[in-house]
This record gives sequence, C-alpha cells and structure tokens, in this order.
Amino acid sequence: MGKRRAAETTVSAAQYKILYNQCRYADTRKARRQCRLAVRTNYRIGAYNENLDCRTYSGITVCGTLKLNKRERRCVAYLVKAGLTERRAEVECYAFV
Repeated sequence: MGKRRAAETTVSAAQYKILYNQCRYADTRKARRQCRLAVRTNYRIGAYNENLDCRTYSGITVCGTLKLNKRERRCVAYLVKAGLTERRAEVECYAFV
C-alpha cells in the first residue's frame, strides 16, 4: 500500500458507504463522478469517526459537507426562510431538487 495522504479522514465502513452512496444525489453525471472520487481520495475505512457530521431527513442519510450547486443553494435559502433548519434544508435540496 502507498503512504496515507494527509487529507484522508478515517471513517467506519458504514460511514464510508453513506458518503459514497450520497453521491447518487449529485445532479449531473460529472458531479457524481467528482463526488465519488472525492470520497475515495479523502476518506479511508478504519474506525467509526464520531466527528463526521451525519444526518438523516426524509429517509435520506448524508455525511460531511454537501457540495451544493447554485439551484440547490437557492432552494436551501428558500426553505430556511420558510422555517426549515439549514441542515434539513441542505439534505432536502441535495436529494430532491
């Protein structure tokens, strides 16, 4: 094996699976490829990472920082203004918009 990159974060197998699978919600094929590459580059399977920000809303679980496009950011702003928490709005807009 090569040496570990400084940017890699250790996560459990279950957390890695969530990170990788959440890429399916990215809005374009290119964005999905970039998301999966970022997961493979930035995370490695090891121990459970209690500092990884994971959340579940509307049956969708995501972890980490979501890379939102302009349309999704507008959606988040609209839903927050309508009363949703920012964290929930991010998940809703990322997965369903």
